[in-house]
Amino acid sequence: MNWDSSALYDSYKFAHNVPKRGLLVDGRPALSRIDPDKVARYVLLMVRDPLCAYDDDPATQLAAELDNAERIGESGMFTTWSGTHRGVPVTVVSGGSGSPEAELILHELLEFTEADTFVRVGGSGGIHPSVEPGDVVISSGVVRDEGMTRAYIPASYPGVAAYEVVVAMARAAVTLGLPHHVGVTRSSDSDFCGVGRPSVGGYFQPWHLDVLETWARAGVLNGDRESAAVVTLPALFGKRGGSVCSVADNVIADRPFVAGAGHRSATDIALAGLVVLAEHDAAVTASGGKRWIPGLR
Repeated sequence: MNWDSSALYDSYKFAHNVPKRGLLVDGRPALSRIDPDKVARYVLLMVRDPLCAYDDDPATQLAAELDNAERIGESGMFTTWSGTHRGVPVTVVSGGSGSPEAELILHELLEFTEADTFVRVGGSGGIHPSVEPGDVVISSGVVRDEGMTRAYIPASYPGVAAYEVVVAMARAAVTLGLPHHVGVTRSSDSDFCGVGRPSVGGYFQPWHLDVLETWARAGVLNGDRESAAVVTLPALFGKRGGSVCSVADNVIADRPFVAGAGHRSATDIALAGLVVLAEHDAAVTASGGKRWIPGLR
């Protein structure tokens, strides 16, 4: 049996009208305008989020910390830089909020480049009472409570972060001595009623009243809008995804919002984690193995 899902596309009656690899402008992916040949193996995905208190576009701001940084893509939607961190090639992309926007950049990266590791780095809200503003959550898995990934695969498919990414990020956090948690994140499309915050004029429905407590009782640590996309889509295409998010507030724990709380820690962990991951990947290559396992040298 042919398990190549692209065979279904070939039987689609409108296939000749739909570009199989997506749209191009001047030979480059249309939405990001990236130079695919300059995209690194390791990609950090960021959001232009005012709640993270950036001084500049987040990709541009982080690129200032890379060696030999070069802007390799600029569109009205995404800004992309490549450089190195402690000798490890890294690409950083910034864009808009939510899983639908994450889908757009992930499609072009997965379709046109050799990148195989994608890590969301951004902000989030605390859900579990144990999580404090300024902490960082390294996602081991994500509740797919948004709509975009369900267009790809049913909700019963698990949103699991690549274990190599989780271990590398956790090791970096411990080495740096930064406050962090490893556990489950929830992604939602709604940033108001869907996360237990009232909308216009205090708008609420009865089922919104227990949103936070329901997920806290299940041990969910934090909530955001993009992590589901960044772990699910790479997994569907044989790649690795992960998420490292700072926490800016916690309604259940009565911890007020602080713009940018912990976000410096999140970016430090992400960059240091990629160095650890690159070491793990080099060990796999040297051993002739297929994947990193603890103790492999």
